[in-house]
Amino acid sequence: MAPSFTLGFEQVRDELMLMQPSGCYWITANREEDARLLTRQCISAQRAVALITCGCQPLSLLTPAPQGGPDAIPLFSLPETRQALLSLTDDLARVLSEKPRLVIFFTSSLLWEKIAAEEVSPWLKKLQKWLSGKQISLVIVTSGSGINNLRNHLQTFYRHLDGLSQLDWQQDSWNYRINWWAHGDGMLADRAMHLSASEHGFALLNLEEQNTPLTLNDEQLYLAEQSVLEGAPPLSRQWSLFADNAALYARAIQANAATVVFTLQHSEAIAELAAQIHSLRRTRGSGLKIVVREMQTTLRYSDERLLLACGVSAIVPLNAPMSRFLTTLEGIQGHSYNRHVPADLNVLLKSMQPLQERGFLPLASFCQSVALLVNNTLLPENGKGLLVALRPVPELKPEQALALCKPRRYGDLVTLADNRLWLFLSSCRFTDLDTAVKFIFRLPHDEIFTNRLVWHEDLQILSEVRQMASRVKTSRRSAPTVQAPAAVAADPAVPPPERRQPQDITLGKQPPEDAE
Repeated sequence: MAPSFTLGFEQVRDELMLMQPSGCYWITANREEDARLLTRQCISAQRAVALITCGCQPLSLLTPAPQGGPDAIPLFSLPETRQALLSLTDDLARVLSEKPRLVIFFTSSLLWEKIAAEEVSPWLKKLQKWLSGKQISLVIVTSGSGINNLRNHLQTFYRHLDGLSQLDWQQDSWNYRINWWAHGDGMLADRAMHLSASEHGFALLNLEEQNTPLTLNDEQLYLAEQSVLEGAPPLSRQWSLFADNAALYARAIQANAATVVFTLQHSEAIAELAAQIHSLRRTRGSGLKIVVREMQTTLRYSDERLLLACGVSAIVPLNAPMSRFLTTLEGIQGHSYNRHVPADLNVLLKSMQPLQERGFLPLASFCQSVALLVNNTLLPENGKGLLVALRPVPELKPEQALALCKPRRYGDLVTLADNRLWLFLSSCRFTDLDTAVKFIFRLPHDEIFTNRLVWHEDLQILSEVRQMASRVKTSRRSAPTVQAPAAVAADPAVPPPERRQPQDITLGKQPPEDAE
């Protein structure tokens, strides 16, 4: 009887997680902690397993200990080099017997940047040849920054992979999507399910239909903040205008399928507006059409993503004329909001706006905060922000230019290094750079700085930040040790110097004339 290997998900059908002998499977996760939990759960469901890691110690994946699994697990560590990865098949043939077992290869997505894209196919072919005829199944678990590029590349290896799937965190649940999956009885493709997680692993989650429209009896109504019509009266009897967003929200909480139009006047109102939209979407269902019209330049990419995740149907930008705004309202009629909205708004805010710092930071703290944000796999790849280096004009010192810099948004950081001003603008698009810099500096930036360098891709930003951080460590090591001068003993024979006394001087008075 052929051995069976499973991922170990609870309440999930066997054909969606069984792995056949001689098969090679690949699972990607956007968060490393999810990949670790999946690995422990997979180990606990096997009778025989071997673990290979690259970039971390194997024992770190076994903490906390799996809730089952074999008594002894062979552990191997692979160096993070191109040659070690290309020689993996030869190493497996040398150290592993042909005993039936599941082999788990745990890697970071950065490891696959070390080999060229055209080398992955021969590598998989060689691995497939080694597995052929053996009672061994291999599953590769990969997570980290750049995972989307790897996923897109793996889509082309249908002939060399028996299964490909991905695990994505959605704030309060996990979306597990199977691209294709072969098991003993056949092949499945394009399947998706929602999972919950505990300390023991993942389990199938049966979502309640929270977004079912309550009723459609008010779908012709338009509830809007009064400034969205730019001073015009209500367009028809179906339109109702309100003095502000708070009054609009109080009425919209009673609506079911109406069109609700909020305004956004300044960036400080984004958090409050997100809470109102989140409450409406969670309580009133998917039939409500929620629109936000930007009235001042306030929205960045992260703000738009936050509002969309809270339940917005459409966002009308500042430069859209009235005709385009009305066309947008007409275009969403009859639509339902089908995206999942997490129940906990605070979790949503932290995931969409993770950096709660702004303004000047010392160079070491600046590098640490930027690296932490760029390594956050929940934010869009190559869309986490801009790193900008600004060189002041010769007449201006960097410290003087810093006094003119006033970042107002959380996530906008500034520091000094190499006679330059370094800015990190969180969730700022390259096309919005001039607008962002204009709001940060009090004077026209073209008159303050002679040139600027901009990095916008994640790997470019991380590379530059690492170089800046290394310069901090080097300067600390090379800094000379300055000893305080020894105190000079006071000689009692020598009187202390006479202390000069201040004299009052009245300005603007003529000196008195000498009396005759």
